[in-house]
Amino acid sequence: MPRLRHAALLLVLTLAGCGLVDHGGNRGSSQQGRDIFDLWQGSVIAALVVGVLVWGLIFWAAIRYRRRGDEIPTQRQYIFSLEILYTALPVLIVAVLFVFAYQTQREVQEVSSNPDLIVEVDGFQWQWQFHYVEEDITVTGLPDEPPVMVLPVDETIRFVLRSDDVIHSFYVPDFLYKRDVIPGVDNQIDVDVVDTGRYTGRCAEFCGLDHAKMTFEVEAVTKADFRNWVDEQQSSGGAASDDGGGS
Repeated sequence: MPRLRHAALLLVLTLAGCGLVDHGGNRGSSQQGRDIFDLWQGSVIAALVVGVLVWGLIFWAAIRYRRRGDEIPTQRQYIFSLEILYTALPVLIVAVLFVFAYQTQREVQEVSSNPDLIVEVDGFQWQWQFHYVEEDITVTGLPDEPPVMVLPVDETIRFVLRSDDVIHSFYVPDFLYKRDVIPGVDNQIDVDVVDTGRYTGRCAEFCGLDHAKMTFEVEAVTKADFRNWVDEQQSSGGAASDDGGGS
């Protein structure tokens, strides 16, 4: 059995090195996405360990107790200690995964009482509008010109999601996080962007004829660059250009 455990551990480490349990290295560019990724990674590793153990026991039993003659092997049943073990162990594994999933969900869905930035996101057929509440800046997408939302990194950003027509979905794949935009419901989520860069966002809920064109860009910049962008937009009247204007 020690050899079997060592083999299982070696296989998991090998798969991790091959990128099979790290989703190609994409841990997400938001803290919430990384929390979700860590939960997924832990679940996959647990599943690999259980799978290796089960298949190892199957092959070990098939080889160890293969038929060697005409004699009937020893017949045993009602091994209560073993039955209790293989009943309690799966329950324990599920309970542990449940606790981690519940904790991660609470952390991801938690909203701050004092976010650093509030952006009202309005989805409509078939584009987006972003309104920076305290800065009084509005970015509106056009049919052939997706809007650019400029965000600072390492700050808590509150998105207030709204729709006046049909259900949309606010989704930035690199954030590993999305939320539906539902008419009559103000969904609020907090996102902490941790990496600078340019990311593509899209509507992930089919919403009509030009659903595929309902995209936007996110430009994550440093706090200083964000303040410069805010100053530029405010000096021009608070209507941001669609190229974002980030430094």
